[in-house]
Amino acid sequence: MRWLAVLALISVLACTPPVPEARAQQARGGEAADFILIDKSERTLWVYQGANVIRTYRGLQFGDQPVGHKQFQGDERTPEGRYTITYGNPQSSYYLSLHIDYPNAADRAYASSRGRSPGGLIFIHGQPNGVPDGVRVPGDWTDGCIALTNAEMAELWSLVPDGTPIEIRP
Repeated sequence: MRWLAVLALISVLACTPPVPEARAQQARGGEAADFILIDKSERTLWVYQGANVIRTYRGLQFGDQPVGHKQFQGDERTPEGRYTITYGNPQSSYYLSLHIDYPNAADRAYASSRGRSPGGLIFIHGQPNGVPDGVRVPGDWTDGCIALTNAEMAELWSLVPDGTPIEIRP
């Protein structure tokens, strides 16, 4: 009878997803981001742990209209401001993705005051699934997301736990 209880516990544990922090902690032996800074004009993303930059990624790709703050659904812009990484999606249409919690209250209020939707589903992600490793879609091609190479995205994925604050600057 005891073995049934052990078997039941093992099956429950096997089906329980790891806590978000574990994604970052497992892959980098405790090296994990606690803040992300993106500068759109420099096309650079910095990953911080405390006051230290632990990774830098350059050559970011944005929405088809990279200048200016995202205001409305379909404007092809990448948001600017302070947000949070809320979850990682390993089943994305792109090579991994980290969800940014755009729109915030101010974004929703602005769009609403103009009778529009602010849009949403903004992510940091790799290249589209099916694009061979090492190949990068040219130019700014997303609908407002932030794209990296697949190798960069794999590393970022391993460093960033859910709940990590992110600031996107013009």
